[in-house]
Amino acid sequence: MPIALERAFNLDVDGIKVRGFIDRVDKLDSGGLSIIDYKSGRELFTTDYLADDLQLTIYQMAAEQTWGLPVERLTLYHLRSNTPCVCPPRGRGAIDGARRLILDVAEGIAQGRFPATENQFCPCDFPEHCPYHRHKYMEAAPAVSRQECLPGIAAMDAIETYAGLQAQIKELEKQLEEARAKIIAYCQAEGLNRLYGTEHEITYKLVEKTGFDGDELKGVLGPAGLWERVLGFDPSLLKQLVADDAVPGEIRKQIAGLRRIVSCYPQLRVKERSAEEEPAEE
Repeated sequence: MPIALERAFNLDVDGIKVRGFIDRVDKLDSGGLSIIDYKSGRELFTTDYLADDLQLTIYQMAAEQTWGLPVERLTLYHLRSNTPCVCPPRGRGAIDGARRLILDVAEGIAQGRFPATENQFCPCDFPEHCPYHRHKYMEAAPAVSRQECLPGIAAMDAIETYAGLQAQIKELEKQLEEARAKIIAYCQAEGLNRLYGTEHEITYKLVEKTGFDGDELKGVLGPAGLWERVLGFDPSLLKQLVADDAVPGEIRKQIAGLRRIVSCYPQLRVKERSAEEEPAEE
């Protein structure tokens, strides 16, 4: 049964007030809450979209603060197909991330920072104020007596120059990638790590990127009560954890033993050849 429809909320995030409306909140038989947000877009929502949707995260924060009950289910209801797209509630890492984002945005507002963000709904009702559209609404500066290129005309000429140079760069990048592929293929086929041209030498190296399997890592950190410290497997926080002397040495040793090679990629380093020494005369 719904306990709220179009419910207004005022979420307090460290003194910052976030106001909004939740379409629907249900009370589940388990005693927890289910949040439903109705959407009229064309496409269904992917699993990644559901997991990253900031709106659902804020709704969960607001519902738990308002009713003091845990949110157990989050749903974006696709009205065009009558399909509920359901995902589990947010964990502590996602909640903390949303709180940091809200505080960052609030600080930007307080400092007058309003960077334009372009999306599928552009232009809005104020295109003359947007850096993406304002140029179309700018009036040309009046001509002056002396003959000099107006800034607007100079910028328009620069547009074509920039576009032409960019096309050349793309062609050069294509040629560069073709040459790179040939060098790598030859080094791999012949078992070489360095090739010598007439003026340059290139060193080939296969770079290995290491990482961790999340399930294996959780198996080590979970029983020790340390999993929350990496917020669901945050690499930067994991690095801090390994460097923390307060963490038992055995745990840090087990973490090091879980490191795996997760990917490899070829790297080429170019160097100008030095002049070869002349053979000594007898």
